[in-house]
Amino acid sequence: MAANPALSLPLRVPTPSPSKPLFQDPVPNSTPSPLPPLLHDHLLPHKTSTSPSPTSRKPRLGKSHDPNRGKPWFVHPRASLRGHHILYSLLHSPSNPPNLDEILRPFSRFDQNTLADLLAVIEGLAFHKKPDAALAVFAWARCAHGDARLFSSGGGPVVPAVISILGRQGRVSTAAELLDSLRDQGCEADVYTYTSLITAYARNGKYRDAVSVFRRMEDEGCKPTIITYNVVLNVYGKLFVPWKKVVALVDAMKRDGISPDRYTYNTLISCCRRGSFYEEAHEIFREMKEMGFAPDKVTFNALLDVYGKSRRHKEALDVLHEMEVDGFVPSIVTYNSLISSYAKDGILDEAVELKKQMEAKGIRPDVFTYTTLLSGFEKAGKDESALKVYDEMLRSGCNPNLCTFNALIKMHGNRGKFAEMMAVFEEIKARGFVPDVVTWNTLLAVLGQNGLDTEVSGIFKEMKKAGFVPERDTYNTLISAYSRCGSFDQAMEIYKRMLTAGIGPDLSTYNAVLAALARGGLWEQAEKILSEMKDGNCRPNELTYCSLLHAYANAKKLDKMNALSEEIYAGFIEPHNMLVKTLVLVNSKSDLLVATERAFLELRKRGCSLDVTTLNAMISIYGRRRMVAKVEEILIFMKESGFAPSLTTYNSLINMYSRMGDFDRCEKILREIKSGGGRPDLYSYNTVIYAYGRQGRMKDASRIFSELQASGLTPDIVTYNTFVASYISNLMFVEAVDLVCYMIKHGCRPNENTYNSIVDGYCKCGRKEEAVSFISNLPEINPGISEDVQHKLLERLGRISL
Repeated sequence: MAANPALSLPLRVPTPSPSKPLFQDPVPNSTPSPLPPLLHDHLLPHKTSTSPSPTSRKPRLGKSHDPNRGKPWFVHPRASLRGHHILYSLLHSPSNPPNLDEILRPFSRFDQNTLADLLAVIEGLAFHKKPDAALAVFAWARCAHGDARLFSSGGGPVVPAVISILGRQGRVSTAAELLDSLRDQGCEADVYTYTSLITAYARNGKYRDAVSVFRRMEDEGCKPTIITYNVVLNVYGKLFVPWKKVVALVDAMKRDGISPDRYTYNTLISCCRRGSFYEEAHEIFREMKEMGFAPDKVTFNALLDVYGKSRRHKEALDVLHEMEVDGFVPSIVTYNSLISSYAKDGILDEAVELKKQMEAKGIRPDVFTYTTLLSGFEKAGKDESALKVYDEMLRSGCNPNLCTFNALIKMHGNRGKFAEMMAVFEEIKARGFVPDVVTWNTLLAVLGQNGLDTEVSGIFKEMKKAGFVPERDTYNTLISAYSRCGSFDQAMEIYKRMLTAGIGPDLSTYNAVLAALARGGLWEQAEKILSEMKDGNCRPNELTYCSLLHAYANAKKLDKMNALSEEIYAGFIEPHNMLVKTLVLVNSKSDLLVATERAFLELRKRGCSLDVTTLNAMISIYGRRRMVAKVEEILIFMKESGFAPSLTTYNSLINMYSRMGDFDRCEKILREIKSGGGRPDLYSYNTVIYAYGRQGRMKDASRIFSELQASGLTPDIVTYNTFVASYISNLMFVEAVDLVCYMIKHGCRPNENTYNSIVDGYCKCGRKEEAVSFISNLPEINPGISEDVQHKLLERLGRISL
């Protein structure tokens, strides 16, 4: 029977004999390298006489390993005409499913030829996109011949082929069980079986399981191949393992006598992204070319991405130029990477210009392009521009994806528009999407930064109920969320849980912990974390130093803050735009007008795109000084530039007019927040209450207090103390004492400021006897008060009298 060319079986590279070593021992190169690169010893094993040509292209992950890819298939050298006929019958069987017992009857007798034909049929069915049929053939063979006979030679190439099919179907548990079955028969799995299972886990995002299989493989003395190492390097990149572990793996690869190939280099460059290791990426790129591997489009895009994530925009553009000179046409991936780097750094005009350049070259923006720009405008506080990008995306016929909806959730949540946020969450499900780990992490982050710690815990429980196992990014988000809620102990408990789960800290973890320490002004602990990072080969980035600046500012360590500022201005620490923006923020918070204006002018001089946070800092410091003209100037700039005022903007304005005694303007701004769909916070209400109280408008203050309670917020000690101070300033002592009773009854314990303001008020009016009576009656007002507090109040009374 003539072979049907349309059904020819693939040419398979014969499996090397197990007794023959995969690689010969490395032979030292007698000619020393003229340039000793940084990672030379780790990346470049000595050349061997059997090393493949450096210009040969190796198969890539996720791609077919068939050397005839893109060409007609030829008959498998080990497959008989019988195997070819069986494949043809299975593909053209009139019954669905085909009658396996009848078609596979020629395989009833088991021998090595049967094993070769079985492999050819399974691979042929998989190639023709009939994986279920391929697995059914394998199941038939197991039933017909038993695992003991089928796996007697370690399963040969059949087991890894089946594991690969299962991996592509997402059935990794079944694939792992197949390996266990092999071991149950006393057979040793070979490198191809292990590599197939590692790849199956990696393909399905189960990276820790992939690493676990690799460790088991090493423990059993099974030597990895170049493909094994490349798969594991890719997994390391996905897990964001510390750079020193990546280098250690390449070092082990070298000791096994295996030279890196183009895929190795590309993967190593990609591994540099998370830690912003742009210097290492540049070194790898240089060595790759020295070893004779011409960079391809994947190389250039990976390197460009590293520079982009490291905020090295000039270097990223240089890569784009070199890429074009080498004859590679930039793709949508290339431009998206560039747009992302500019957008994340707040350089939005350049990001938009790159989109125009891309369109001029005939490259249509995709969902990633639009979502990146949307996120960039959202982060800058330009909500109107963000929504325009979203509208343009829909008009162009580009459907939003889950990442787009995640960005919209973040935008509405950051503005306190929780109804709109949850509407987007519902739309995700209505469009058939399933919330992913980023969706849940975004919700955690938004709720955390709004101080809703109960909701954070609830969302975390829902996330786990939905089947999501917390990974490093989730733990990082939880650390940030709880610290934003003021639950520092809870944040540190999450950090401990992460370590207990066997997940080591990365740059993002350290930065999350640093941010938590910064909020508490724990600058000494922050400095220790910085030292730990440096000792652990985790390079600090701009976020690290931003948190350190906040730690100094919150601890009022102005000398240390100023010293670090000078290092930034002098360039000893690279003055990223984000760092300079942080200088504006911390100096404003510390009420240092000259230093704040210096940082703001530095941003303008650098041509940096401003964001709403930076502009709010300027409004805040000018507002505290009642510099209304300056505040109005910035508000006009915000409006003309498309910035949406945030709650912080409004609160700074309320505070300014409160200081000026303009209570009507304060309440008007409170109404603006609500009419814009926002939600005033305690600070908003407390400041308006204070404005009315200092003017003796206690009825209006009480009206705002009732509005506060109706909004679902709980009055805090600041709210009550504001009222007490207002009553006292208006000589309403009975009302002040009644309010103290009310606050105790409603679960808010008075503090020293509460009692001090009442005692001081009595003394200023010359009513010392009433002050003594108030102190004596405190145990009746607050049964939980200590004698020590009463004693301190009497001492205070004595000092005031003197």
